[in-house]
Amino acid sequence: MRRTFIFGVFFLMLMPFSASAAAPVFEVFGWIPYWRASAGSTDALSHLENFSSLMPFGYIVQDDGSLHDAFGFDDPSATSTAALLLATAHARGVRIVPTVMWSNTSAIHTILSSTSRRIALEDAIAKLVKDNKFDGIDIDFENKLAKTRPYFSLFLKGLYARMGKKWVYCSIEARTPTSSAFVVTPKNIEYANDYVAINKYCDRVHIMAYDQGAIDLKLNAAADGTPYVPVADPQWVKKVIAVAAQTISKKKIIIGIPTYGYEYDLIPLSQGYRYARHWALNPGYATDLAKQLGITPTRNHAGEMSFTYAPTTTPQTASALPDPRRVVWWSDAGAIQDKIDLARTLGVRGVALFKIDGGEDPALWNILPKR
Repeated sequence: MRRTFIFGVFFLMLMPFSASAAAPVFEVFGWIPYWRASAGSTDALSHLENFSSLMPFGYIVQDDGSLHDAFGFDDPSATSTAALLLATAHARGVRIVPTVMWSNTSAIHTILSSTSRRIALEDAIAKLVKDNKFDGIDIDFENKLAKTRPYFSLFLKGLYARMGKKWVYCSIEARTPTSSAFVVTPKNIEYANDYVAINKYCDRVHIMAYDQGAIDLKLNAAADGTPYVPVADPQWVKKVIAVAAQTISKKKIIIGIPTYGYEYDLIPLSQGYRYARHWALNPGYATDLAKQLGITPTRNHAGEMSFTYAPTTTPQTASALPDPRRVVWWSDAGAIQDKIDLARTLGVRGVALFKIDGGEDPALWNILPKR
């Protein structure tokens, strides 16, 4: 059950103080993407002792407000990937809370600003949770407009009321402090997410603290001219959580942690670099490429792994740095451990890994805490 019920006062009085004051259980969540459902499910099912919740990623809201099952829960076969994931996880006490994703800015506003269509979506999500015996739902509506904010809050309120004892998770974009995101802070900044409403209507709030890139101007400047394009620097994550925790209870906050990276063209500027992204990558691609090039990746000052190279067939050393260059930057088990340690230090509820797909650093399984 998702909500904490109030026990009798007499029972609480009998509990020892140390037990009643005990810290909440540290939770580990994992998203399994639909495009690698089989490999991700295999990895997750092999390590269920590490997870409190698994979030199949998932359901996609169509432009008309209907739901598309991308993961395969509609498959009636008991041996399908989705069915095996659900049955095995439940047998081991792990919650299955699929993600409903949506990123079409105009469609989100059109549907949520219409009372009848918003309610229809709330009803549809609540029904699929009940029909599939899920433990709850994770809402991941990205790229919203600021004017959509009140309608999104109404949607969460309505969904929360319909879900009964089922869990409502919310996955939201990281909010960088304005002093770090702007040279001159704009006078009137409007956000698409109402943190007060999210705190009220979401049982867990996943702060997607990744894809930092070049958003933090202060940390960019501190790099002092060296390549700096983190997936998630702990210094940035700490800032992001500090902003969220002003309004959202730390007992609900889950820090999203990346298990992937990117490759960029590294273009020198008069100060620093411009980064032209080529593609996302899993750690295995990066380490294999480094071996082919005869390069030893290093842990950078963001705590992640990286190396630069010239995009030719000639092996290069990490110190040669010829032009044109590329930078490969990714999150490995060491970087993930840093975020887990940070989450414990900050006193938040736990962490969520994006993504579990068979391509994450295998050393991850040696550092994840167990339930």
